Amino acid sequence: MKLSNQAMGTIMMALQKSLLEQTDIVPLLKSFVFQVSEDESLNILNPPNFKMGNEFFEKESSSTTGSD
Repeated sequence: MKLSNQAMGTIMMALQKSLLEQTDIVPLLKSFVFQVSEDESLNILNPPNFKMGNEFFEKESSSTTGSD
């Protein structure tokens, strides 16, 4: 059995969520509901969700073009 791309992305989202919110990742991982697909890959039925405030995004003061 392998992790699906969806499951891997979900685990990475959980890690990012715990880092951003400075919380323990273990309860979030324990809450996951798994499902095995027909190709025997593991999917997660309840991926985490979170909101990011505007303080993480700063408006760019100058415009760039090309490969800048």
